[in-house]
Amino acid sequence: MNVLVAGASGFIGSQMVRRLLAGNNSVTSLVRRPEAAIQGSRVVVGDLTEPATLKFDGDYDVVYHFAALTPIERNKEKLAKVNYEGTKNLLDSVKDRTKSFVYASGLAVFDPGVEGGVVTESTPVNPDTEFVKMRIEAQRYLQEQCKDRGIDFTVVHFGDIVYGNGGSFKSMFIDRLKNGSFKIPGNGEYYKNFVHVDDAANAVIAIIEKNAVNQSYIITDSEPVLFKDFVYFAADKMGVKRPGTVPLILAKVALGGDLIKMLTKSMKASNEKIRRIYDFQYPSYKDGLAGVLEQSLR
Repeated sequence: MNVLVAGASGFIGSQMVRRLLAGNNSVTSLVRRPEAAIQGSRVVVGDLTEPATLKFDGDYDVVYHFAALTPIERNKEKLAKVNYEGTKNLLDSVKDRTKSFVYASGLAVFDPGVEGGVVTESTPVNPDTEFVKMRIEAQRYLQEQCKDRGIDFTVVHFGDIVYGNGGSFKSMFIDRLKNGSFKIPGNGEYYKNFVHVDDAANAVIAIIEKNAVNQSYIITDSEPVLFKDFVYFAADKMGVKRPGTVPLILAKVALGGDLIKMLTKSMKASNEKIRRIYDFQYPSYKDGLAGVLEQSLR
């Protein structure tokens, strides 16, 4: 296939590029810095907030949209410019060049207070933060526009935390566990959902390869777990002291209210739907995290 990956230098996006290249696909990487692109892909240097830089000269079987700011960015105007307006700009630049569009979102858009306590693809959304509201609005815009133009549209909701070697998982979690600066927001007794970056990338590719498009998927492993248990498992594997906690009010001051609200939102999500077409390499965080931590300690 001939594919475009927006956000190709990001944690998931870069892994997508590697996997797609390994599958003999022709890959175009949209990046802001050329040196950040994965070798072997065709590079387009552009910025979602500057439509004039989104210059594509080919047609694509699939466009994968992984470019977004996280809630670590506390400037709401900047978030909207990238995550909403930037999404519109990307679609506008490829609307006559692609057959299929894949949009990456997260579990935070769902309402965890559903009957039965398990979130699925049919769970109602809950725009309880500005960040989540933007993500939902961007998805709705894409759905409407793609439907009008006859473009297949697929949305994937990744687990709360995507882990693996490198990226922000290393800088914000592993490195801080090592130096003792990591603290658990609140008591840590809230359920979170995890997925290895390899499974995140491979599951998305499987959706396209099996033509299971025009749907919504939750991509997470099969073992939701209390956040503190995930952290303690990692600390024990690394041989470092288990971190303490920090009051939520202080965590919000340091990291922002949206990020902490999303992080401490307790949720158990089902991956039953994606497992019908993809067999997870790491069905539990314990299966995948051990290897990641061993490599980080070398």
